[in-house]
Amino acid sequence: MSEESRERIVVAVSGGFDPLHIGHVRLFQEARKLGGELLVILNNDNWLLKKKGFVFMPQEERVEILEALSVVDRVVLTNHPPDPEDMSVCEELKQLRPHIFANGGDRKQDNTPEVLVCDEIGCRMVFNMGEGGKVQSSSQLAESFIGGVPCPCGSGKKYRDCHATARV
Repeated sequence: MSEESRERIVVAVSGGFDPLHIGHVRLFQEARKLGGELLVILNNDNWLLKKKGFVFMPQEERVEILEALSVVDRVVLTNHPPDPEDMSVCEELKQLRPHIFANGGDRKQDNTPEVLVCDEIGCRMVFNMGEGGKVQSSSQLAESFIGGVPCPCGSGKKYRDCHATARV
């Protein structure tokens, strides 16, 4: 493939990235090599609350951090409603129509609901991006930080149970 052809290819990745860690950076770097534009579909706070029960970093901060990364060309925030039933990014993929949807090491064809939409829109799916396998877990990182730390307000509660959980 010529460099000119590669530059026209839009590669999408998706996730909560809460917090961003080295596995995400490696995913972005490897995915970016597949095309000329890296599009990050960022799951909103409603999605995070449904998935892990808390938000470590609000969506506005996560957008700003991702936009500051030189490897990222564009960030699109999902429109998941409160307590979403559909946790996929199928609607965003239909609207954005990337050429490639790159997935990290913990995602496989049989546990990725976006497979059918990608087939429908002609988007190639790529798996095991980010130097092969899951390197880190945002949920575990955030939980280890806020899960057992006493809240500085003096309530006697753990930080997560007192003030750290952003509710949407």
